[in-house]
Amino acid sequence: TGSSDPYCIVKIDDEAIIRTATVWKTLSPFWGEEYEVHLQPTFHSVSIYVMDEDALSRDDVIGKVCITRDMLAEHPKGYSGWVSLSEVDPDEEVQGEIHLRGEVLGSQGSRRLLCCTVLEAR
Repeated sequence: TGSSDPYCIVKIDDEAIIRTATVWKTLSPFWGEEYEVHLQPTFHSVSIYVMDEDALSRDDVIGKVCITRDMLAEHPKGYSGWVSLSEVDPDEEVQGEIHLRGEVLGSQGSRRLLCCTVLEAR
């Protein structure tokens, strides 16, 4: 039909911790949701999976973006920009990108704070 019913699942080291609301019938979703998650100091990656909800069958994976600890270390002042979705299934074509901002904010005791914002998607 030329549109999707997107939602996101956020995983930390392959453990799903967040599922956003579904935004119906759009290719340019806006969620306006905020979450606070406590990352372990030993975390390896935060992955954002963009999904297409389907009432009649299994939801489709549109693609994913992965933020690794190494990626954050390469950008000590933070990262901001468009990141292309990568495929989850090698047999599927992936189109789309996420405007992402990620930065490590000061620390609380022995914990560092990661602020990751998905500004928009298309």
